Amino acid sequence: MPTSQTFTSLQQNQHRRDKCHLSLLTLGVVVAFIFSLSAGDVWIWPTQWLSESARLFVWQLRLPRALAVMLVGASLAVAGAAMQALFENPLAEPGLLGVANGAGVALVLAVLFGNGLLPVALMSLSAILGALVMTFLLLSFARRRRLSNARLLLVGVALGIVCSAIMTWAVYFSSSLDLRQLMYWMMGGFGGVDWRQKWLLLLVLPVLLWLCAQGKVLNLMTLGEVQAHQLGLSLYLWRYLLVLAIGWLVGTSVALAGVIGFVGLVIPHMLRLSGLTNQRFLLPGCALAGAGVLLIADVLARITLLAAELPIGVVTATLGAPLFIWLLARSKSVR
Repeated sequence: MPTSQTFTSLQQNQHRRDKCHLSLLTLGVVVAFIFSLSAGDVWIWPTQWLSESARLFVWQLRLPRALAVMLVGASLAVAGAAMQALFENPLAEPGLLGVANGAGVALVLAVLFGNGLLPVALMSLSAILGALVMTFLLLSFARRRRLSNARLLLVGVALGIVCSAIMTWAVYFSSSLDLRQLMYWMMGGFGGVDWRQKWLLLLVLPVLLWLCAQGKVLNLMTLGEVQAHQLGLSLYLWRYLLVLAIGWLVGTSVALAGVIGFVGLVIPHMLRLSGLTNQRFLLPGCALAGAGVLLIADVLARITLLAAELPIGVVTATLGAPLFIWLLARSKSVR
């Protein structure tokens, strides 16, 4: 068989396997979504969803929460995969590089200086702005200082620590009850999400869909700057478009649910290890896997304790930290 035909056959087989992965992930998200709508202090199975009690528990409380969980999980996972390609760093993710903490600082400062009187819309926009500023700052360090992957990772960690310190000082010196409640919420949680936040969900969805469709661009960027230029890609334009999209998704996710770590790091790596390496399929796969994993984590946060709810950030950190250590230990690119 000629070489070109062999390559075409291998490519077709890979595409079939990738589509099979996406089909399985879609099925997993559907199962997790049904389980999320059913789980709680009062379990309501699908056969009971049309009953009188389901009108409140399922359609007014659990459905908007499940939709928010899915969109936040998908956004963080896709943002993580895009950041790993953009920064050429396999350990890049919104939480680790301080982007999520940047959004948190902006949100805390908005509450502090607004005396808790700012409308929710302005607070949410401040979180988005904080994430964008932090992402542009990281990109500036990466390109102007010519930092290596390891040094950029350390800069991101340091910026995240500074942001955490600012939030801690703000709470320590503040007597505002709103700010103290906000810090608990910043540990990650969807307890306050209902249909009033539907406008934030609508802000996330188009950007998420656009970023999932940029697999071809990210495939070219992973080849390196020289090869991408030779293939006609405007790196300057695309870097800033991707940074805007990542900052928007992370900032909106923080505005919805606080800081949730490890989703953007672990999900892309798990999918790559399973054979999903083409960015055209990896990004939609990250969206599906992120949605499903965060749905499961949210259910665990709700049902683990009686009459109480764990912060979902604690659940994802507990599950993600061992995986992160394993990925860090086996990574050959960080020296």
